[in-house]
Amino acid sequence: MSSHQQSADVVIVGSGVMGAATAWWLTRLQPGLRVTLVESDTRYEKASSSLSASSIRQQFTCPVNIRLSQFGIAFLRDAEQHLSLPSESIALGLQEPGYLYLAQPEQVSALQTAHKIQKQAGADVALLEPEALRQRYPWLNVDDVALGSLGLSGEGWFDGPALHQAFLKKAMAQGVQRLHDRVVGLVYTTTQVTAVQLASGGTLQCGQVVNAAGPWAGEVSVMTGVHLPVVPARRTVFVLSCPEPLANCPLLIDPTGWWLRPEGRFLISGAEPLQTEPGLPLEPDWSEWNDEQWGSLAHRIPALAALRVERAWAGYYEMNTFDHNAVIGPHPELQNLYFINGFSGHGMQHAAGAGLALAEWMLHGQAQTIAVAELGFDRLVQNRPLRELHVIG
Repeated sequence: MSSHQQSADVVIVGSGVMGAATAWWLTRLQPGLRVTLVESDTRYEKASSSLSASSIRQQFTCPVNIRLSQFGIAFLRDAEQHLSLPSESIALGLQEPGYLYLAQPEQVSALQTAHKIQKQAGADVALLEPEALRQRYPWLNVDDVALGSLGLSGEGWFDGPALHQAFLKKAMAQGVQRLHDRVVGLVYTTTQVTAVQLASGGTLQCGQVVNAAGPWAGEVSVMTGVHLPVVPARRTVFVLSCPEPLANCPLLIDPTGWWLRPEGRFLISGAEPLQTEPGLPLEPDWSEWNDEQWGSLAHRIPALAALRVERAWAGYYEMNTFDHNAVIGPHPELQNLYFINGFSGHGMQHAAGAGLALAEWMLHGQAQTIAVAELGFDRLVQNRPLRELHVIG
């Protein structure tokens, strides 16, 4: 960005997948709009967009999340058409083997309730008895399982960092500017934000501001005196090798809380963290890999008795501590300040839909393609949490 350019129609704080998707949609829907992304970590070393396990599911219990996933899977299937550049094609490696939630007897009624909500919302899901699970997945031990819920289509995983880079590059090809700098302050009146202050000493005047700061969104929000209950919540992912291939392996959610899925010739797995303080260093917590965890994996998948832990990494969920769901849309008083935050572990799959919803809200006064009003900031003010029946990790 040239040094004399001191204003933008829209300033987006953060150019991870949410900021990049919003910028892409804004400039696609309104070509010529002057959009500037401000990003301090242009190598995305700490970004959730780089460290996500990048999976997508329809098996939510809040219909708004199902709608975002339905839009998301359709977008991912056609990503080449949406995001490729003349010099660069898009390869997201989308695979759709489904999510499989396993339930023990005491969890069956919750699984059945979730199933009804999902079917009503048009999700392609099926409940499977233990015998059907054995036939489909002979490597899986279901002796203590009463029921499974499997996504038959529209669920799986993809290359999240590739999606992020595709949004970013295409947005920049559409004229979006990316500024390598850090937002250190927001200048505001009682009704609006007027400018963004940068660590380099510069100031950007702006028509609208988007908080897309991921795990650090709470820190950015405080710059306007607004409390946003979003914190960096560390999650560790372990990379495992298994001597036996697990045919048609879905993303598996065990009744004890861990998850596992294939990643190339390896498997990746994670569980509820043992340490939950916000903002822990981005280093794997090896204490989460213990005899109990190994035993639980080997119980469910006997072939994993001979697994090896190859490596591990840690990333941040941008955790909305209020209700573990996203905050999308404008602030009720600072009306040109918009949020796209707090996805709490399901951001990558919802980025395409959330970015569109926010761009429409900014340009037209409301989201039009996907109804997301219930994810608005108002619920925080009114203390109306929107909760999933089952939160993963």
